[in-house]
Amino acid sequence: MRRPDPIVRPGTPPPVPGRTTSRSLLSLLTLAVLLFALITWQVAVHGPLARADERLSDSLVHPSRGWALLADLGSVVVAVPVLVVVLVYVGLRARRAGTERWWREPVGAGLLMAAVPAIVVPLKELVARSGPPVMGPGTGFYPSGHTATAVVAYGSATLLLLPWLRRTYARRLVLTGCLALNAAVAVGLVIRGFHWPLDVVASWCLCGALLILLRLFARSPSPSPSP
Repeated sequence: MRRPDPIVRPGTPPPVPGRTTSRSLLSLLTLAVLLFALITWQVAVHGPLARADERLSDSLVHPSRGWALLADLGSVVVAVPVLVVVLVYVGLRARRAGTERWWREPVGAGLLMAAVPAIVVPLKELVARSGPPVMGPGTGFYPSGHTATAVVAYGSATLLLLPWLRRTYARRLVLTGCLALNAAVAVGLVIRGFHWPLDVVASWCLCGALLILLRLFARSPSPSPSP
């Protein structure tokens, strides 16, 4: 049964899908930033949330090699080459399609990936959180660098690849793969004892915000106008 068209009062412009999407993304961006700020504050002052995080970690840690292999999916040597392959593919597809400034999105995603250590490393030094007991003495565990690398590399690759996939099952497969890879990295880091759970969650919030900015920057594929 056909749904009735929305009622638009005289003098009222109809809703614009692009504007609605941008507002939703900005709302998610604000939420991610606020959550990251809250977690950072709790970790910095060793508040109730940080203490609960440490108790949770104690019940989850199981330092075996298998979990470390999952954590390695977030390493630079694994995640960044995947992103590079996707950036080259998307750039070539956009160029062949005659997209104006076809290099814009691949370059933007590459710069975002390069900015990750410039953002994460100073935060590690500033917060100076010690790691789980199995990691021994030392600081610089907050936020998780492996998580940040995985989120930005696999997330950027997915955002740029999805518009070029015509089949619904292909888009679902890529999106599911991105989520599964990031979940695997998180599980490996926490259960192996490389990071506290909040180290991972904070990186999700921080780099989720970066991906939202990339999404706002990116365009849908479209051919350049004919001369």
